[in-house]
Amino acid sequence: MVSTQHDQGRRGAAASSPDPDDIPVLPSNAAFWLAPAAVAAVVGVVAGLQLTGAAARSGISDPGALVRWGLPAAQMASYLSMAVVIGCLLFACSLVPGFADARRPRPGAAPDRDTEHPAFRRLMTAAAAAGVVWTLAAVVVTVLTYSDVSGTPLSAEPTFTAQLAYFVTALGAGRAWLAITVIAAVVTTLALGVRRLTGLALTALLALGATIPLSLIGHSASAGDHTGAASSLGLHLVGISLWVGGIGALAVAAPALGSLTGVTLRRFSAVAGIAFVLVAASGVINAAIRLGDWSALASPYGTLVIAKTVATLVLGGFGFAHRRWVIPWFTAGRLSARRALGQLIVGEVVVMAATMGLGVALSRSATPAPEELVPAPDASPALLLSGYELPPELTPARLLSEWRWDWLWVAVALLAAVGYLRGVWVLHRRGDAVPVLRTLSWLAGCAALVYVTSGGLSVYGRVMFSVHMVDHMALTMVVPLFLVVGAPVTLALRALRPRRDGTRGPREWILRVLHSRFSALITHPVVAAALFVGSLVVFYYTPLFGFAMTEYVGHELMNLHFLLTGYLFLLVLIGTDPLPRRPVYPLRLVLLLATMAFHAFFGVTLMSSTTLLQPDYFGNLGRPWGLSPIADQQLGGAFAWGIGEIPTVLVAIGVAVMWSRADSRESRRRDRAADRNNEAELSAYNDMFARLARHDPGTGQPADGGGAEGADRRPGQVAQPTRGSTRTVPHDTPPHTPEETL
Repeated sequence: MVSTQHDQGRRGAAASSPDPDDIPVLPSNAAFWLAPAAVAAVVGVVAGLQLTGAAARSGISDPGALVRWGLPAAQMASYLSMAVVIGCLLFACSLVPGFADARRPRPGAAPDRDTEHPAFRRLMTAAAAAGVVWTLAAVVVTVLTYSDVSGTPLSAEPTFTAQLAYFVTALGAGRAWLAITVIAAVVTTLALGVRRLTGLALTALLALGATIPLSLIGHSASAGDHTGAASSLGLHLVGISLWVGGIGALAVAAPALGSLTGVTLRRFSAVAGIAFVLVAASGVINAAIRLGDWSALASPYGTLVIAKTVATLVLGGFGFAHRRWVIPWFTAGRLSARRALGQLIVGEVVVMAATMGLGVALSRSATPAPEELVPAPDASPALLLSGYELPPELTPARLLSEWRWDWLWVAVALLAAVGYLRGVWVLHRRGDAVPVLRTLSWLAGCAALVYVTSGGLSVYGRVMFSVHMVDHMALTMVVPLFLVVGAPVTLALRALRPRRDGTRGPREWILRVLHSRFSALITHPVVAAALFVGSLVVFYYTPLFGFAMTEYVGHELMNLHFLLTGYLFLLVLIGTDPLPRRPVYPLRLVLLLATMAFHAFFGVTLMSSTTLLQPDYFGNLGRPWGLSPIADQQLGGAFAWGIGEIPTVLVAIGVAVMWSRADSRESRRRDRAADRNNEAELSAYNDMFARLARHDPGTGQPADGGGAEGADRRPGQVAQPTRGSTRTVPHDTPPHTPEETL
């Protein structure tokens, strides 16, 4: 790809001058950037551990120097290799074409390695190699973590092995690292064999799933605000994986990108910008939770936090340099752009490795804020069961003033709002308009999502079933109602540019999902309704309810499930976004009435029940105020019946209005069609009846249309069949529509 400006810039040059596309950004030998990155990572880890004293010998039970220094090194290798795997898979499934040209093999044919793009081949090779390192490092971390926690030196004795087996099956940290090891092994296997883009995208999502168990262990497990610590750390790990892994993948693919270097850099720059915001914001939140107050910044731990923050800002400066100078230079076809890009990539890789080294040292160091690995003997029942002390007695004002931030959903809502507004801005610049009502509805849905997951409903929903039911109804019917009216898929398809180089960008992935069999299944009206109402029984009358109330992961999965099922159901009923199939309006009303009946039955069942759901939880919270647990549950049933029907009635009204408007649009369409073809359809309809009348023995007319009435019919008149006779209709008589004739 050589631009006109590029050709003009080279005008007058010697014929033998090199084509910039033939000049590699980096040498093909990965040791060129791997070696300095490894050195920087080691320096960061060692300096951080020395500063905080985390690697010092323990006075009571010391596992040995091998464990004290080997565990941080193994963690560093695990985190870096995981990030490289995620980055390479991201590039392979979205940023770099899989084939040497835009032509794909015929459907059903396996891709030939000779047709693969060299950059794609390098990325998949690097992903598989990094996956092997990740798997082995995870195994080493698992063993060394047990040795570190138990204070037992490494040993091959049977007792050590037996205790290690107990550690990985019964304790939280052991189960987490076992899950990470399994995920790493599965991802590595898939990276070796999968080449189709959908499979690679699913593999990348599975690799990102390894950040979930990572966010639940370490300092997050013992933080006072477990939800805030775990959610902010999870966002931090996702941002680091996309950013660090993306830079590593760019370094891997750069020698083979050729003319695609500029466009690939632009695409990754957008991903890196989002990742930088995630890393910076979540890092500040997580550091605030661990530091406790500003004075802790003067501690060794605080010094490490400051150093890591400065390094993150330096990395942000690298990203700014890409956007400000390097990408425009590539657009202009300047030879210096490739040299500058290579230097920036190496610099970013080195600084990122050192930053991750500081992060590993932070994870191994004691925090200034007090942590409790084991609850105190005098801990309250609420703290033991829910992880939090009881909130003050419920009042209407406290439903608005009590907050417990779930940063995961705050980030989701903010990204959704910003992304939507950006799409509106893109269309506005292009001269297109987005209905204001849609924009306001989407923003209201995002704001409601933040309140439902972090506000008073969420806080009191942990200790009161009635408030939990209101929270559930809001998350299932109120928030999705606003989001569905916003029509985000329609906006995205209008605002996003299609790609022509064989890669799948956001627009292509949206279309791929819309046209998939899975989408056709879950958006089937019956399936969507079954998921919406059936999940009530499956959730509340199984141990899933207790899992959601006591575990962070269960609580987040509950929120996600209720939000998605509500969104799918309302999308089928009142959505304007494209779907594989959309039911007719009578079927929509039938589904809605059935849903209302089921909600009423569910609510009445709870109101009349004298058996407490999850008695070990709600019955042992020790709440001294409010209704008794069983009375509160019965009140929750009343809310499910009464409050839950209000959004349903609004949806029913919306369906009726949409039905009426659809009929009006269809009538206007038929009128316009009739005007265009001069009533051709109606004329053909009347001619059909005229032919039937001529052949009807009951009319007494011959087949040729003779007879008195046939002879008396003037030109311009059409025979209209009646019982036993035929009457004529002159042209100036208003014609009958097919519906009127029937």
